[in-house]
Amino acid sequence: MDLQLLAALVLGIATIVVIVLRTRMDAFFALLVAALVTGFVAGEPATKVIDAITTGFGNTLGSIGIVIGLGVGLGKILEVSGAADALAKAFVKALGKGREPWAMGGTGAVVSIPVFCDSGYVIMNPLARSIARRKRAGYVTLALALGCGMTLTHHLVPPTPGPLGVAGILGADLGGLVLAGLVFALLLLPVVVLYARWIGPRLEDRLLPEVREAVYGKEGEEQQGEERDPAAALGPAPEGAKPHRMSAWTAFLPLLVPLALIIANTVATAVDQNAQDAVGDEKKYDPSPLAEALSFVGNPVVALLIGLVLAVYVLLPRWTTRTQVGGWLSEAAASAGLIILITGAGGALGEVLRASGVGDEMAEAIASWSLPGVLVPFLIASLVRLAQGSGTVAMITAASVSAPLVAGLGISPLLAALACCAGSMVFSYFNDSYFWVVTRFAGLDGVAALKGWSGITTAVWLGSLPLLLVGSAVL
Repeated sequence: MDLQLLAALVLGIATIVVIVLRTRMDAFFALLVAALVTGFVAGEPATKVIDAITTGFGNTLGSIGIVIGLGVGLGKILEVSGAADALAKAFVKALGKGREPWAMGGTGAVVSIPVFCDSGYVIMNPLARSIARRKRAGYVTLALALGCGMTLTHHLVPPTPGPLGVAGILGADLGGLVLAGLVFALLLLPVVVLYARWIGPRLEDRLLPEVREAVYGKEGEEQQGEERDPAAALGPAPEGAKPHRMSAWTAFLPLLVPLALIIANTVATAVDQNAQDAVGDEKKYDPSPLAEALSFVGNPVVALLIGLVLAVYVLLPRWTTRTQVGGWLSEAAASAGLIILITGAGGALGEVLRASGVGDEMAEAIASWSLPGVLVPFLIASLVRLAQGSGTVAMITAASVSAPLVAGLGISPLLAALACCAGSMVFSYFNDSYFWVVTRFAGLDGVAALKGWSGITTAVWLGSLPLLLVGSAVL
């Protein structure tokens, strides 16, 4: 491997670590400085480095920035209306005490099959907060289980874009990949829950103060001997107004509708494309009117806009004023600002790493090593993921490099596809935009973020290795 590119990767990562852990500057600043360091050490012209930073920042925020803003606004309305608390009560009652991490991990895995994990996490995080608020503990455990449950199916199960692309590049049977990916996700879910239960209590006292207060309330509230009113922010009802009560189904509506619309979009598009393929239509895909309509309302931005409107007009009582709603949404926007900036900066660093050729160089190097067949695509995906942050890019890069090698490696296209997908889960850290989404919502920073989120993603990556070795004997 080119030593200059290796040095660029190492120094870029070291820059983030030193700034985040040893200075007064925050992660947004660290990521931008690391992007500059990486680009310059790699020998890229200054203008190209700046172009990569702005392109990566813009592309990342173009896909997730609006979703984060809308999701945080939706979460705020769920919180102040008492809807999140009503959901938490119903959730805990249905599943029983002590099973909340399993419920969060499983819910995350189901939601993330048709929905990008970034969007799904933002939508479902208020539920984790409400359950933790009612238990007065355990938020880190629930936040990590939810986030990593989403990681499993996002990386392993079509129709998420990464696995779909891998199946196409390697010629793997899509139905077989769906089934095998679901089996892998089911077998890896216990790893998620056990790691979250182990590390969560150890990191609970490391919660950022603002997140601790948002989840549990101000210090001392739990010692007042009275249960906190979940809808206290609404203020007293006017004389003669009906008391503000809410069922769990009503509370779930602003979450259910966006998720259902996004799922409907995914299913309709897949069915429509398969129907055109079945009749041998080789022209560019032309969506049917129904698929086109669902692709609009099922876009995460439009779906969350609909969810936010439902939250404001269904969850809040009629006597809620425009000033109150505007104030809550302003608070939500303020809290979302830093998350959005950090997420965009992570995308900027990833774009610099891609533009400088670090990921491609590492992939070519690992492909030349003498390894058991299934480990070649697995390690290519792992190293590319470490180099540039995006799991989707990592698995597609690994599939592209591995495609000419599959026959010689003695493995099936399906097994190679699983290896690419599983390898891309390794050690989510500073250059992964989802790292910042999860850790900021979970309230973890610095070493605590690495132990919690980077650790749990590495645990499932390690857990997938024996499954691949077993799979090599049967697939």
